[in-house]
Amino acid sequence: MKFLAKKQYQRNMWKASLVLVLAFALLLTGCAGGQGGNGKTVDNAPSNATNATTPEGEAKGPVKDGTLIVGLTTDVSALDPTREAGWESYLVNRNIHESLVKEDLSKTSAESPQVAIVPSLAESWDISEDGRTYTFHLRQGVKFQDGSDFNAEAVEFNVRRAWDKDFEFFDELSAALMSRTYHALKNVTSPDEHTVVFEFNTPYPAFLRLLAQGSGGSGLLASAEAIRKYGNDGYAEHPAGTGPYQLEERVMGEKIVLKRFDGYWGDKAYSEKIIFRPIVDENARIAALKTGEVDIIQGPPIDSIDKLKEEGYQVPEADLPIVYYLTLNTGNEFFKDVRVRQAVTLAIDRESMSKDLLKGYALPAYSAVNAGSEIFDPNHKPLQYNLEKAKQLLAEAGYPDGFEITLQTYNGNDAYVEWIQRDLAKIGIKVKIESYDYATFGSLRFMSPKVGINTMDWGFVTAYWLYIVGYSESTGRYGNYANPEFDAAVDKALNEVDQQKSFEYWKQARDIIDEDAAIVPLFSGKTLVALGKNVKGFVLPSQNWYDLDKVWVE
Repeated sequence: MKFLAKKQYQRNMWKASLVLVLAFALLLTGCAGGQGGNGKTVDNAPSNATNATTPEGEAKGPVKDGTLIVGLTTDVSALDPTREAGWESYLVNRNIHESLVKEDLSKTSAESPQVAIVPSLAESWDISEDGRTYTFHLRQGVKFQDGSDFNAEAVEFNVRRAWDKDFEFFDELSAALMSRTYHALKNVTSPDEHTVVFEFNTPYPAFLRLLAQGSGGSGLLASAEAIRKYGNDGYAEHPAGTGPYQLEERVMGEKIVLKRFDGYWGDKAYSEKIIFRPIVDENARIAALKTGEVDIIQGPPIDSIDKLKEEGYQVPEADLPIVYYLTLNTGNEFFKDVRVRQAVTLAIDRESMSKDLLKGYALPAYSAVNAGSEIFDPNHKPLQYNLEKAKQLLAEAGYPDGFEITLQTYNGNDAYVEWIQRDLAKIGIKVKIESYDYATFGSLRFMSPKVGINTMDWGFVTAYWLYIVGYSESTGRYGNYANPEFDAAVDKALNEVDQQKSFEYWKQARDIIDEDAAIVPLFSGKTLVALGKNVKGFVLPSQNWYDLDKVWVE
């Protein structure tokens, strides 16, 4: 394994990882198909499709042993599954590491509107009748990429590293990121070499989904032997998972090269190598795609999509569980008043933003619950565009002439934050925009009282997302929002074993946070990637990441 580090860049990236621990410990997704219901055992389910066809339905066989190159919008944070931060970091990590369960990403959004949970390193699992105990039966004969055995001890090691303060290899960074997953964990035990038991203080219907997701810590599992050898801080330079690919080389800020892991327990990956290149400038990413320097790019600019399609490039669409939103700082002198927060929400024309600015490649969003969520209701549209009502509320709050406020964002969001700036100017609110690189923005996520607004794009399949952005004990409350009524509804949802009853409590919580205008939903995206003309076997599922092991370049 070769690891080339540019020292100053590495220091900056570690600083970014530290601040992102609290800034991006979010992306947790909920409890959908595959778990079999409380008290039932789930046996082997279909894994990813083995012989994907081309988007045109051609029956040509896959080209194997080539190299696939992916252009990312930013650099990867850490090749450490419980320290990683960001969807793109998870995209890379999940090729090296695996979790007990995973999401079936082999189907398009039309085929599977909500991705199912299926077995991975656990062949099956049982859930107790009270929803508090999960027993996983592990796959046997699996090896980590450093040659060590995957077994119950390795699973328990990973959990205790991010949960047990008395554990020899306890890691505060991992614990901060994994607190959403393990916050209710009472104990983890290994009755035998191939069985792991998780006991929780409350029912925990979201647990399986949380294990299968990423971005701000993940349920992906690392080699205990590698962590013992290199330490918590050194593991990211020498990652060893059980996935289809292993690290060959990393040049910080330039590329990550993965090579196929020949000892993989599952189906052999198609490409011999995958190279991930951070290309921050969106125009440079488009150019790299067109010149053939890369085969796939993340985040194609909206204004480039029609042209790319005309030229024969592939831009698949899906109902992605993502929402672009504003967080309003309730610790700010203006936004502590709910009328002001509602006025801001009412003043933004989200229909026109999605149709005109985003050219129909987005859906207007009106709720904290994003499209793709298990409790999403397309007819739930509180606080729709109403300029006169917005002016009225501002006047009632004592600001008939508006005020000045600072909005903080990260690079690449210029178009839509300038749209917001123009819309809010119509009710007298003058917005000062401060734009930062992603790492610096992460360090500012917990807004000071002088800052009124910041931006983010996130989203989950699970209703548990509401806990993250609104619960008073969650570090995902970047706008300091707190409402005892919201907390009470969330508590009821978390402690309810019956899924449908739990959903009703989550919807009560949704109604409260939407009415409080703690966050301002803007739109949900429908595109994530653009593909070269010769890329085959790619499937964009209803998720913010995708599989690459069955993708090839023709």
